[in-house]
Amino acid sequence: MKSEPLTFWDHLDVLRSALIRMACVVVLFGVIAFMLKEELFAVVLAPRSSDFVTYQLLGTDAFSLHLMNTGLTEQFMIHMRTALYAGLLTASPYILYELFRFISPGLYENERRYAVWIVGAAYVMFLVGTLANYFVVFPLTVRFLGTYQVSPDVANMLTLQSYVDTLLGMSLVMGVVFELPVVCGLMGRMGLINAGMMSQYRRHAIVAILIVAAIITPTTDVFTLFVVALPIYLLYELSIQIVKITKQKQQALC
Repeated sequence: MKSEPLTFWDHLDVLRSALIRMACVVVLFGVIAFMLKEELFAVVLAPRSSDFVTYQLLGTDAFSLHLMNTGLTEQFMIHMRTALYAGLLTASPYILYELFRFISPGLYENERRYAVWIVGAAYVMFLVGTLANYFVVFPLTVRFLGTYQVSPDVANMLTLQSYVDTLLGMSLVMGVVFELPVVCGLMGRMGLINAGMMSQYRRHAIVAILIVAAIITPTTDVFTLFVVALPIYLLYELSIQIVKITKQKQQALC
């Protein structure tokens, strides 16, 4: 027998069930991360010391930032928030699976295949951006700002909340920035941009990239600015090639 099409309220029930399952998985992974406090914060706090792998590769002088707590409930709340973020990050593949399972019945076969590629690419690029921040951008920022002094008489007193907020915020920003090739590929497919236009405005893009890099890394260190700007520029060049390939495939299908 042919099944009857779902009504609007049926779709809402399906979506609600999916959201509940996603929330349960996030909470489960968050609880696991919360219980693994030592391991979780060993990763989070690693960039504050010169023993971190990035500093070892760069041959940075020995240093270690002392973090302090200024609120009665601050450490516990930061522990919960960091664990929840870790739970969300580790549960993200399941979240994407549930969302795709919800929308896929309304897609044609070719649209479904294309959606899998787009979602997969977006997810991978976000993870790459997060890792780039953790291993490159954030350590260099911490090293510069954490040890910067206007005078030897003024000591830095960094709070744990400031450290964690900066790490999570910069991770989110870098994850979004690394979506550039995916966004450009979609815009190219829709005919909003083309490779020729992107090549023509390359100089303007470089200026915009430097501005974005300066915002992400609020330092006066030219080396740090270059380290952040270079991968973003390479992403722009990669985006040009993706748009060009997308256009060629569309022409071949016509």
